[in-house]
Amino acid sequence: MSQTTNHILMIRPVDFKFNEQTAGNNKFQVASTETNVQSLALNEFDGFVDLLRKNDVDVTVVDDILQPETPDSIFPNNWVSFHDDGSVFLYPMFSENRRLERRNEILEGLKDKFKVNHISDISFYEQQHAFLEGTGSMVLDRVNKIAYACLSVRTDEEVLNNFCMLTGYHPIAFQAIDVSRFPIYHTNVMMCIGDNFAVICMESIPNPDEKGKVALSLINSGKEIIEISLDQMNRFAGNMLQVENNKGEHLLVMSEQAYLSLNAEQIAKLEKYSIIIYAPIYTIEKNGGGSARCMLAEIHLPLK
Repeated sequence: MSQTTNHILMIRPVDFKFNEQTAGNNKFQVASTETNVQSLALNEFDGFVDLLRKNDVDVTVVDDILQPETPDSIFPNNWVSFHDDGSVFLYPMFSENRRLERRNEILEGLKDKFKVNHISDISFYEQQHAFLEGTGSMVLDRVNKIAYACLSVRTDEEVLNNFCMLTGYHPIAFQAIDVSRFPIYHTNVMMCIGDNFAVICMESIPNPDEKGKVALSLINSGKEIIEISLDQMNRFAGNMLQVENNKGEHLLVMSEQAYLSLNAEQIAKLEKYSIIIYAPIYTIEKNGGGSARCMLAEIHLPLK
């Protein structure tokens, strides 16, 4: 059991753009006035993949398809997660056009290299208008089997509890809000769990009891808490992912915007645990309302 993996799935966009269906509850999204959003996003995506591969991370890139129309397919971690017992989970998605991102041929392609023992499809909750958008809605402590989740329209507590029942995880649910007191749509924009650390915007948790519960859980599971501010969260400093490369080194992956928002003390704390790498993905962040972590679906499946 490991918190990190060297194997990452990424979806190369063919029609990336601002998604009207997700903008109502994703306050990180801003519609661009540029006409070449897809080409800019594609350059950012390819540069990000190159950065990961140059740092010896194994990246499986799958090309998106033009039909059906899936403007947010660049964020696969919301519809699928992969686990070290060979299980795969498929999740209920809030937006109708995001549900079309679930492509069976992607899973079939991974079977050439990885063992898939069981696929658990909990997307049926969509019929009940209840959602849990994968490792966007949940930040998983895979070693201690804890699922942290800030509740929102996209993160339903009943579905969270069902996932935890199926996997043996312990749920820690709480409310988190932005500076305008609007619910934060995904947990992975306000916190990140590494092997021995946690980056978190404690400011965003308004209830003192819930804040204490989250902090105590992190401390008891051996994590150094590295706090970020609401302003840093808005620059995607919470949207990081720790991975490992084929040399066994830990890398902390983030966007350039996130990195530039950090202060020297925060960087020094993070560098105790990982080599920091970052990529400029401003077009993707602005129009998609997600950042580096959202683009990375970790493949924890056993190798064949």
